[in-house]
Amino acid sequence: RNKMTNIYYGTKFKIFGEYYQEVGDGSFFSTTTNLHDDGEVKGKGNGVNGNLQVVGLDFRHSQKISREIVWVNRFAASSSFGFEKLIYYLGSVDDWIPLGSQERFINQDDIDFTVNYRYHALAANLRGFSQNIRRGTNFAVINSELRIPVFKYFIRRPIRSKFIKNFQIIGFTDVGTAWNGLNPWGRENSVNKDVITDGPITVTVFKNIDPIVAGYGFGFRTTLLGYFLRLDWAWGVENGVSTDKPIFYLSLSLDI
Repeated sequence: RNKMTNIYYGTKFKIFGEYYQEVGDGSFFSTTTNLHDDGEVKGKGNGVNGNLQVVGLDFRHSQKISREIVWVNRFAASSSFGFEKLIYYLGSVDDWIPLGSQERFINQDDIDFTVNYRYHALAANLRGFSQNIRRGTNFAVINSELRIPVFKYFIRRPIRSKFIKNFQIIGFTDVGTAWNGLNPWGRENSVNKDVITDGPITVTVFKNIDPIVAGYGFGFRTTLLGYFLRLDWAWGVENGVSTDKPIFYLSLSLDI
């Protein structure tokens, strides 16, 4: 039930699957085909053209606490497989508008380009970090928010101003991870290793880094000039340590 903007009662979910298949030998479709350095079509090694499969789910429940005050919980996960892969970048929020010196994307050097990635996507919401705090062909996130439309809750007569009517205070917690392979703690997970090459010597160093990260904080929501405005301040938690300063997120879209 849609009680008001960004306030729902009840449960909704989706389960999805996608299949992508290249066709042709790559000569006519060269603009959409990845090539090896020798010019051979990538994906032909196993007798077929490049292909990609994706499966996932998104489950959301909004529990009424008192009139318009709701507690919203979400679980989302997805995985890609096939000859080509989809890489997920975990962190931040959808439609984030960085301000000033805010860094949108981090940890570029941690991406394992030996994996045959074809597409990329953002795994959100994971507030407290920029995009790519974790990455991989799989991701899972849990979001929990308490939403309090303060003016609508205490003023029981009709409110004409959308800015006042839709003004909400929220508190939230996000937990998630993104990884390669079957196990987030496995050695194939690129966040857990460094490959160092010095001349003819190559050394692989496995690092003890927790693949799961979290974030917590508070925010405000309202409608301004016809847009639903989201303002969040979030602290990140990595390896059991919380960041000293919060990250500010400005975005223009509806919440989870």
